[in-house]
Amino acid sequence: MSVTQNLQVKQADSDEIDLGKLFGILLDNRWNIISITFIFAIFGVAYALLATPVYKADALIQVETKSSGMPALGEMGELFASESSATTEIEIIKSRMILGKTVDKLNLTTVSSPNYLPIVGKGLARIQGEQNAISISRFEAPNHVDMHVFTLLVTDSEAGHFELVDSNEHRVLSGSVGELSQQGDFSIFVSQLTAGDGESFTILKRSRLDAIQWLQQNLSVNERGKQTGILQLSLTGENRRDIEEILDNISRNYFLQNVARNSAEAENSLKFLRTHLPDIKSQLTLSEDELNQYRQDNESIDLGLEAKSTLDVMVKLEAQLNQLTFKESEISQRFTKEHPAYRSLLDKRKTLLSERERLNEQIQKLPKTQREILRLTRDVEVNQQIYVQLLNKVQELNIVKASTVGNVRILDVAQSYTNAVKPKKVLIVVLCTIVGGVLAISIALLRSVFHRGVESPEQIESIGLPVYASVPMSDWQVELEKKQKNKKLPSVDETLLTVSNPADLSIEALRSLRTSLHFAMMEAKNNIIMISGPSPSIGKSFISANMAAVIAKSGSKVLIIDSDMRKGRMERQMAVAYTPGLSEYLSGQVGVETLIKQPGVEGLDYIGRGKVPPNPSELLMHPRFKVLLEWASKHYDIVIVDTPPILAVTDPAIVGAHAGTTLLVGRFGQNSVKEIDIAKQRFEQSGIEVKGFILNAVIRKASSYYGGNYGYYNYSYESKE
Repeated sequence: MSVTQNLQVKQADSDEIDLGKLFGILLDNRWNIISITFIFAIFGVAYALLATPVYKADALIQVETKSSGMPALGEMGELFASESSATTEIEIIKSRMILGKTVDKLNLTTVSSPNYLPIVGKGLARIQGEQNAISISRFEAPNHVDMHVFTLLVTDSEAGHFELVDSNEHRVLSGSVGELSQQGDFSIFVSQLTAGDGESFTILKRSRLDAIQWLQQNLSVNERGKQTGILQLSLTGENRRDIEEILDNISRNYFLQNVARNSAEAENSLKFLRTHLPDIKSQLTLSEDELNQYRQDNESIDLGLEAKSTLDVMVKLEAQLNQLTFKESEISQRFTKEHPAYRSLLDKRKTLLSERERLNEQIQKLPKTQREILRLTRDVEVNQQIYVQLLNKVQELNIVKASTVGNVRILDVAQSYTNAVKPKKVLIVVLCTIVGGVLAISIALLRSVFHRGVESPEQIESIGLPVYASVPMSDWQVELEKKQKNKKLPSVDETLLTVSNPADLSIEALRSLRTSLHFAMMEAKNNIIMISGPSPSIGKSFISANMAAVIAKSGSKVLIIDSDMRKGRMERQMAVAYTPGLSEYLSGQVGVETLIKQPGVEGLDYIGRGKVPPNPSELLMHPRFKVLLEWASKHYDIVIVDTPPILAVTDPAIVGAHAGTTLLVGRFGQNSVKEIDIAKQRFEQSGIEVKGFILNAVIRKASSYYGGNYGYYNYSYESKE
């Protein structure tokens, strides 16, 4: 297969989603997922229980499209016809004209709230049934006060005494419930107070405009359906009684202003007519007096037929001209002079005026006495007709005003729902649980994506390094380390896993490693095995000590040397003192025979690290170290040298030059493939060949099992003793 084909296969493999491995990752992190989900669920339950319930009140208003007044009045009724769209009515309801009356009526410029513990105090008080309450009918503060936030402190709950302090904790006034308390420019009337001694309330004095804006933001007005004219007003709040009262007041204010608006034009016309009626009556009385006086002075002259007919026509003309004057005042409110209806009225008036001039010319041809009586009689009858018309108009407008009911009807008065609309307790708990589960799963998947630790031999073998053994994580060893901390002088059967629990799976894996080493050392230059690793705290000493014990129990004579003179801790495994040790020998202080210690396992000898020297690398380069290894190689079947991590110091490269077999140890889930590869390259740069790799502390994971990686069998035997 070519290089291109290999790259294509790797690319295809990387693009595939291994559902089995994903499922395994979730199984591995199941307790974290369950814990996080449970915490979120508990948080959701706590919030649902402690959150203040919010109630909703609504009201229904119908806006009709109809004419106000009586249809029988004809043009007079059409004058006061009204038609308004739902959008316009919604804006009227939310106007400052309507909401301002509600703010003034219910004193919404004063906001009061009891003081509780932050976050949970209000909810706990509600659950325990110990909620504090206050009702303030009146509160006035001077405008020059910058901060209109005050605190009302209950001093005597039984007598209803309290004190009002400002934001600087200066007492403003003191008073009692049910009484108007005043001090300077401050005044307050508390109508109700439910709280214990020492309890406090926060009192906020806001401007009238701020209160109106608050109502505008919280009041919801919508048309139910399309073109139905049914408006639904809704308001939410913590106090059911308060929101009902506010919404009911808004509905009434809107209804009353609608009725007042529809009757406003009729009222204005009535004012105009009532103002002119006395003048017309005075003119009628004056004209009648003049006619009677003239007749008395001229001994009652009767008019001829021609004069009577002319008089009737003149009176009719004057009546028509007078009607046109009223009609013009009405039309001028709706149309301009360019409108066809207005122009038609002006043309009709012009015709009537020309006809009146013609009749006036005819009257001039009559005798003087008849002409004067005709004039006086005309004035009387014209004024009489005007007066009667005005009286009729007044009666008509009174009927229109009295019959005006507006085009708004309150269908449903404000009423709040029994159950709170917020919070949705079940929904909140479910959502919190879902969010917790999703977050926990996301964290588990992200950790697996960014986790670069080795979890399978395949990953190591991909860099050309054979895996000799996968050593499982030993719970027994963990317990041994815990017990070892409490004992100053432990024995080897309390520290070395090979002795304390030879049937442990980790020891079984090391027995398999012993077999692999037999074949790996067949071509080695000597019987010295060096064990190193890329980083500290990966279990090199555990592998070295227990592998040495396993080999020694097979009948071989084994020497293990702790060459980590910086931070070596193998004496804990061997349960012997680390001095005198390697550092004392290399510095020429002691001989070889003094170094050898027996930890208590037959065939196993141990050389400790000794005291920490200032120059470990230089001591390892001393010829004495080579002499020591040559002597050990002759007197022992296997020599195991435990070294510090290669990526931290150069000591392993120095030791590796004398060893025939070099093994690397890496910890499951801790060392990355890149890290292991760099450690291998470091040895190769020094001319040292790494024979194999030991994967330590392997944990059986579901992600590895379902992902198809290597595992180990849970197979062991039990002693019959």
